[in-house]
Amino acid sequence: MGVLNCTPNSFSDGGQFINVAKAVAHGLAMQRAGADIIDIGGESTRPGAAPVALDEELARVLPCVDGLVAAGCTVSIDSSKAEVIRQAVAAGATMINDVSALTADSASMAVAADCTADICLMHMQGDPTTMQYAPHYDDPLTEVIEYLRQRVEACLAAGISRQRLLVDPGIGFGKTVAHNLALLRGCSTMRTVLELPLLIGLSRKSFLGQVTGLPVEQRDHASALMAMVPLLGGCDIIRVHAVALHRQACKIAAALE
Repeated sequence: MGVLNCTPNSFSDGGQFINVAKAVAHGLAMQRAGADIIDIGGESTRPGAAPVALDEELARVLPCVDGLVAAGCTVSIDSSKAEVIRQAVAAGATMINDVSALTADSASMAVAADCTADICLMHMQGDPTTMQYAPHYDDPLTEVIEYLRQRVEACLAAGISRQRLLVDPGIGFGKTVAHNLALLRGCSTMRTVLELPLLIGLSRKSFLGQVTGLPVEQRDHASALMAMVPLLGGCDIIRVHAVALHRQACKIAAALE
């Protein structure tokens, strides 16, 4: 999954793809480099990020969804707003990637139930404005698995088929370095217990900077090296910025398996 941030303030590439033509061109470049899915987002969820108005988010993402779907790309919409999700799916997005696991907007569950798109349910402690203040878990792996299990049950109760669901432990979303590492080591357990496909997004995140001492613009190789842990642990989708590099990691993991 290639990351396409149509935002001015994302942590690693904010402002680079706010122009629609540049964003579509970058999405196509990621597809050529080996991305199976292009994940389009119009609202930054980096720590401390402020919410974006609905009209602004729609204006950022819909032209990109239209352009990439028309070009033959498989598109995911990265949003927690029901109306953004609804319009993006209507425009051809085939996956919903919601960092709030369909909880931030009271209408999101119904919108998700009323379509056929796949749905990624992610764990986050708090919200982007507060999540990194003082995250705490007694047992991060057990607690994240239980939260995701509950969100899966909520989706099933809403009439969403299990075949449409996948889960994401939310690396960096209300977690310390130790929490992130524990979750990455526990990918195999998580996938086995929940019996659902697993998506991992760790690319360029701040915990890698804390582990390596590298600034965000120099973390691609560290990202690919760290990605080997979830890939060998059964991860199904890896969400990345540097697609070609991570495609190599996927091939190596597949060969080892």
